[in-house]
Parts: sequence; structure tokens; C-alpha cells
Amino acid sequence: MSTFRPKFITFDCYGTLTRFQMAEAAQDIYGAELDAPRMAQFIRNFAAYRLDEILGDWKPYDAVIHNAVERTCRKNGVAFRPEDARAIYERVPGWGPHPDVPEGLAKVAREIPLVILSNAMEEQIHHNVAKLGAPFHAVFTAQAAGAYKPRFRAFEYMFDQLGCNPEDVLHCSSSFRYDLMSAHDLGITNKVWVNRGHEPANPYYGYTEIKSIADLPGIVGL
Repeated sequence: MSTFRPKFITFDCYGTLTRFQMAEAAQDIYGAELDAPRMAQFIRNFAAYRLDEILGDWKPYDAVIHNAVERTCRKNGVAFRPEDARAIYERVPGWGPHPDVPEGLAKVAREIPLVILSNAMEEQIHHNVAKLGAPFHAVFTAQAAGAYKPRFRAFEYMFDQLGCNPEDVLHCSSSFRYDLMSAHDLGITNKVWVNRGHEPANPYYGYTEIKSIADLPGIVGL
């Protein structure tokens, strides 16, 4: 991607900017009940069920986590306790940024408005955003959009709120399945994949790869 100065830089939050710690939460709660191979399988299933739970009509994220934990426990022969699912959900507001995030974001924010589009509840996301170390022009949630990414409706809500088109933004995410595949299909031609190591590269979707938000200013000529 040649140097592009977008009207907005839009971001996924959890995983891309904020350290996503669902696996650690599951490990803390179920690690004493499962040996290492079974725990690894539990974590993989938990991730898959979270994705499956958000693909239909919107429901609150605590229900997403409750259902995903319950289904994961059933699949892995583990007793499901509703209070465990609630405890995982309640950890989310305490998550902070990856170490590379604050400085890189702050540099870009001086020149280009930053926007978050997150699969979050309003009661969660603002605690996480406050830890990112940079001002944001807007923060949009799945709760406000009535849809979770990767559904197009979430992105379309963001475009409507910003009064812009897909070609006006640079979208940054560490996830193809949640963000970059949908961004590609919707016509967001300028995309950055932040390679956090949790998904393999997929050049078909047309992006610039960075390993750190510290590299983002260079992408937009700063």
C-alpha cells in the first residue's frame, strides 16, 4: 500500500490494541481441572464458540460469553458453572494495551482522527479505551450497532455515523475472520494487518502487514 492519508483510521480494539486475555481467563478457572492438552483444546473450542455466538442476531456480550463457556464445557466434559462465565466477562474492563500501542497511537492521533469499532458493550469498552494513551474521535460498539463483527451491519453503522465511505478509512486489525475479510468485501481498500501471531497471513485480502502499532505512523506518512 502506498502512503495514504485517510479521513479516519479505524481500529479493532480487543486483540489489536488491547491485550485479549480470554485464554488466560479460561486457564485460570479451568486449568486445575484439565491437563495441558485438554486445556489447549478447551481454549480452542472457547474461541470457536465465541465466534459462532456472535454470527446471529445481536445479544449482550455477557450472554455471548455465558453461552460459549457453557458449550465449551459440554464439549470438553467439564462442569459448567454460570458464575465462572460471569467472572470471565467481568475481567474485560481491566485489560490494558499491548506495550507498543500508546506511543504509536498518540503520534498518529495528532494528525488523523482515530476511531474504534469493537465487539463490546458500552459498560466495558470505555475502561479499555482509557488505557490506550491516545484520544479517539469516536468509539462504536456492537451494542450500539446491533451487530457484532464480522457482520457487515457493524461496519455499515460505523460508516453511517462517520458520514464516510469505505474508501475513506484505513482499517487496522489483527484478525482476518472478525475484521479484514469483511472489510475487504465491503470495499475498504486500505487495510493494515497487525500481526499479533494469532492468525496466519492471508495475502488475498490485500493489506499492509505491521508487527507493532509503532510502525503505523510510517504507513500514513508520519
